[in-house]
Amino acid sequence: MDERARHDRTLRLLEGRLEALAGACERDPRGELRLEREIVAAMAATRHAVALDLITPNEADGIWAAVAHRHPGPAWCRTGPSLAA
Repeated sequence: MDERARHDRTLRLLEGRLEALAGACERDPRGELRLEREIVAAMAATRHAVALDLITPNEADGIWAAVAHRHPGPAWCRTGPSLAA
């Protein structure tokens, strides 16, 4: 897999994971508490992807912001990792 394909795949996987978590939190009133470990893992995965230069901090922030825009309910979406320099 070349760098561009890895980059694009990382973006898709991150966005898909955040969308799934946000959707689950919206469907279940206790979703944020029940999925706390998965949410923390998504934050860590975002930071790792940036640290490994798979995606840029701006791309990561953009994905989190887009998911928060589509899913305004879950608080963790709005307060995700701010990675832009």
